Amino acid sequence: MSKRAATKPAQPEGAVGPRQPCPCGSGKRYKACHGKAGGSADVIVTRPFEGLAAECELVALREFVPSAIAKLPMRDGSEITLATVLPMAAAALHRNDGVRFVGLQVQTHSGDISRDVARAIEWVQEAETGQSLSVVGPETAEAGSVPTRLQDLIDPDAALDVELHADFSWWLPGDVDPAGEVALSLERANAAIMPTDRLKGVTSAYWVDAGEKAHLRWVRPEPEEQLLAALARLSARGELALGEESRYAGSFRAHGLLVPVWDLDRELHAREWDEPAVALGRRIDEALASLENEPLTSTERRARDGLRGRQVTIR
Repeated sequence: MSKRAATKPAQPEGAVGPRQPCPCGSGKRYKACHGKAGGSADVIVTRPFEGLAAECELVALREFVPSAIAKLPMRDGSEITLATVLPMAAAALHRNDGVRFVGLQVQTHSGDISRDVARAIEWVQEAETGQSLSVVGPETAEAGSVPTRLQDLIDPDAALDVELHADFSWWLPGDVDPAGEVALSLERANAAIMPTDRLKGVTSAYWVDAGEKAHLRWVRPEPEEQLLAALARLSARGELALGEESRYAGSFRAHGLLVPVWDLDRELHAREWDEPAVALGRRIDEALASLENEPLTSTERRARDGLRGRQVTIR
């Protein structure tokens, strides 16, 4: 072994290489984003909502649900409304009628989304009505303080009651009519919405009308390899679709979780996919349970290799 090899520090397991894409999703290399030299490197938390019962819903709201709100179950009894997108993609907003919002789909963030959301919550709890926070960054926290995370502020066992909206009219109090720049901003935001509905009987599964076709996007809590093995078992049996008018399209990773995607016949209403999704969920659960005593067959392993290579892009 050379002297250089012997003295070179080992890279921590799971660490992001400097030339790899930054896990924050910016599209930049890690060394040019959260891995900048000079003491500004940020720690990337790849599964920011781990430990929360609402983890899958939080990932869905952060990544692809267009317009939705949900009451956050705060430990101190205060009321904060979590939102997908706020006006100007703000991190937080204390609306003029007293409602306090925190946004998930923000333009910039640190390497720990959970920490950013917690900072936004702490800011909006003290904000005056009418104030908004455009960006959460390290300067938002007090110097020398231990960073608070979302897990420290909300009930970890509580589920989110997600309220979907067809537009962003909830940005304003009910007795306010938009005008001028506000009306134009609302119009632009509403035009970008893809019709979305939450399937009933299952958790974190969303029907999305993307135009030419509809999709089911389902955030799953299982470890990636375990879930892929279960999906492969169903694929080998011909049981991976929701019915004749659907097909498995692939999956994408989001904040440490795998999100399988199915193409659906967009002529069918979202409610017509509720029962097929419930049945598919049962098959997935049964396949997951069977893996404990029945290793994958050679056919199922080939199916898993095929599924692993079918990654889809949603934006």
